[in-house]
Amino acid sequence: MIPDSAALLEIGRLLKKARQASAMTQERVADLAGISRPRYRDIETGVAAARATTLLNVARALGLEMMMIPQAMVPAVEALLRPHDDDDLPAFISRPDDNDHG
Repeated sequence: MIPDSAALLEIGRLLKKARQASAMTQERVADLAGISRPRYRDIETGVAAARATTLLNVARALGLEMMMIPQAMVPAVEALLRPHDDDDLPAFISRPDDNDHG
């Protein structure tokens, strides 16, 4: 497997997971992103690469934000997103009941 195909498969896996969590069909995501369903399917399955603008549109259709960070910062970002041992929320999200006081 060439390196690019591993990245394409990972992007596709993440998109599929987000789509399923949103209970959306491939057709709905494609429609919102302004691409054809076969084109979206190829991106989601890792068969085809997509331009950055297409990925941005797909991400927005799924309610995601696409960010580019230096590779050296990836471990720090992942650590911030990882739940603590004492709860199941990412480190940067306040507890839901904290917003109820006011």
